[in-house]
Amino acid sequence: MSLFLTCVTIFFARIADVSLGSLRIIFLGKEKSFLAFCFGFLEILIWFIVAKDALTQGNNWWIVFSYCFGYAAGTYIGSLISERFVKGTLGVQVVTSTCDRTVIDEIRKSGFAVSAIDIKGRNQDSSKYMLFMEINKKRFDSLRNLVRSLDPKAFVVVNETKYVQNGYFK
Repeated sequence: MSLFLTCVTIFFARIADVSLGSLRIIFLGKEKSFLAFCFGFLEILIWFIVAKDALTQGNNWWIVFSYCFGYAAGTYIGSLISERFVKGTLGVQVVTSTCDRTVIDEIRKSGFAVSAIDIKGRNQDSSKYMLFMEINKKRFDSLRNLVRSLDPKAFVVVNETKYVQNGYFK
């Protein structure tokens, strides 16, 4: 096999196995063990074949760079795949800068379910709201932009949610 073809094969195989590894880790976190098992098997099968080819080629820097660039590209592509295809929910907490009821009303008008609690901030004289929302991951940018437009000083915390039971999702 020519050096060029070997480099291209290694590059694309590394993209495949590293992307599978990214998905494997995501599915482990979501307690989808069988999918993680399948992706792990394919990931290591590809890695083993590619590593064997790369190591038998000797000290050729083109092989080394193909291997490294394939790994880096696989990491990037794996993250794009997970963002695009892996469904999930996010827990979003927003602490408003003031006690302004219009923030809650506008968020609800935009189709988000929100629970609100009256809280006191660092300065005990000031009242604020703490808003709790559980949203589909794909709607986060919309919610973030909405919150920024309504209250640019709002404090926002986002966590990936493992499990949700009941509630309202648009």
